[in-house]
Amino acid sequence: MLRIRFHGRGGQGMKTASRILGSTFFLAGYEVQDAPRYGAERRGAPMFAYVRADTKIINERGIITRPDLVVVADDSLLFLPAAGVMAGVSPHSLLLVQSSHTPEEIRKTVAAPCPVLVLAPTSSEDGRTIFPRAGSACAAAAAQLLGLSRQFFSDAMAMELADLSKQLRTENVATARDAFQQMEDNDYRVVEQPEPAAFSAAQPNWIELPFEDATISAPAIHGRATSLHMDTGSWRTLSPIIHHDKCSRCGLCHTYCPDGAISNDQDGFPCIDYTHCKGCLICLVQCPLQAIESIPEQGPLQDKQKEDRKCADS
Repeated sequence: MLRIRFHGRGGQGMKTASRILGSTFFLAGYEVQDAPRYGAERRGAPMFAYVRADTKIINERGIITRPDLVVVADDSLLFLPAAGVMAGVSPHSLLLVQSSHTPEEIRKTVAAPCPVLVLAPTSSEDGRTIFPRAGSACAAAAAQLLGLSRQFFSDAMAMELADLSKQLRTENVATARDAFQQMEDNDYRVVEQPEPAAFSAAQPNWIELPFEDATISAPAIHGRATSLHMDTGSWRTLSPIIHHDKCSRCGLCHTYCPDGAISNDQDGFPCIDYTHCKGCLICLVQCPLQAIESIPEQGPLQDKQKEDRKCADS
């Protein structure tokens, strides 16, 4: 059985990527499972989707714990423990990361035990690296590494993206074509892991808990406003920047911010709480004077490399 996990952030199209790849497998004659895994839909929050494919009936269910291929749409997820990108990754696995960094940099930084491939950016905007249509790019790269037919992949894309406009479908097809071509130049191909023997499973480590009276052990919540301790700013891939020289202090950004992350200073200008700003960019859309700009976040990979160089120099 082939097991594939797609990791991304809400809004990057990983659910769609898993559906496209799942449909490609189905058209190729495989038994298939594909499903996303996330909580409430939150733009920028870590999520993943998985695909299983086999020539036989699939009885396995649930989260993939022994992936053959892990596809990561955003390299900042490699540093979020909650994202679980490296969970179950073994020397047999293949890690594909959409990033502007080299495979060697990523492998060294995250101590990956498996081969690493990079899906490079296909365009830039004002000198900044961007990854448009990540879902189509990641699905196409995975299909190429799995040895699936381009015709089956094209048919699957046509089915899954049928509700989009003609222009968006054309742009996604072009992105997928670029990703296919990038993956053609490497020698890696995803293969199935051998199934472990049943007796090789580790025995559970049972923990004996003493019985306590319900009045002692029953849960109770006394603290208020605990959401302030949740650093939702780590979900952000784009940061809104307010230009005060263009701002009329109308208050629309403050009013429309769904998380209350924008407040007004003593002069009435808006201020952004970046600890809790998720980067949804609703403020940018609502600003009538276009006084708000979005810029890419400085990724943790760059931050760690800078810190490593600093330590080496000292």
